[in-house]
Amino acid sequence: MMPKTTVTTPTIIPLWPDGAPGSEDWMQQETQFQHPADDIQIVVNVTQPTLTAYFPDPALANGTAVIICPGGAFHLLAIDHEGHEVAAWFSKRGVAAFVLKYRLIRTGADLVTEVRDHLSDRSKMAALMQPLRPLLLADAQQSIRVVRQHAAEWGIQPDRIGIMGFSAGGTVTSSVALEHDAESLPNFAAVIYGAPGEEVAVPADAPPLFLLCADDDLMASTRSVQLYSTWKAAKKPVELHIYSKGGHGFGMKTQSLPSDQWIERLGEWLKAQGLL
Repeated sequence: MMPKTTVTTPTIIPLWPDGAPGSEDWMQQETQFQHPADDIQIVVNVTQPTLTAYFPDPALANGTAVIICPGGAFHLLAIDHEGHEVAAWFSKRGVAAFVLKYRLIRTGADLVTEVRDHLSDRSKMAALMQPLRPLLLADAQQSIRVVRQHAAEWGIQPDRIGIMGFSAGGTVTSSVALEHDAESLPNFAAVIYGAPGEEVAVPADAPPLFLLCADDDLMASTRSVQLYSTWKAAKKPVELHIYSKGGHGFGMKTQSLPSDQWIERLGEWLKAQGLL
């Protein structure tokens, strides 16, 4: 049975109850643990995508929903500071928030070495991403469909459903903003220090887009400016924020920098859209 809007604790919702198409033969086991090279909780080897729902107090609920895609170089998910902590922030402000666990590149025991080796070899990374990209898009599209299908049950307005993502999750976010059908169309999208590296064609029904990154994150800042320019050239609503410092992957971490307040800028943008 699907949860009602009275649920105030996180609820896990299967994205594909009958099995995720395209990865039926995957045998790796999903695991959550402390990253060996960083003080963050991570999830690896996702084979059965889920949404973890944070429903707001019904007295505060405003009908808006956001799907949150954590980052992690497509090998892992930074599940807390780019996922659950973000969802909690939104839930306290009346927004139904859903943390998406999407499918990932398979990893083994030596995670740090594997990620480093893959990212340093463009051809190897491209080969790993080729079969994964359609699965990522399918997971993003399905997450919006699931929320929209249950909008009335969960106290959500079907035309107030958005998606946001960090780093690799930002690429997942932009993919569904660029490619969708009517049921999987996001009503807004936010890409935080992550954007596609290739030229994109903006669809006629592209959603309003919010972009944010730090200038000392060269790849994200360059790509964010490119995506901003592309959206603007297509005459679609877009807003871009670039902090001078902050690096990559800050999420909800505190660094004693102006970028610590990034989510307030997103909240202001959503309020200006009539969504918060």
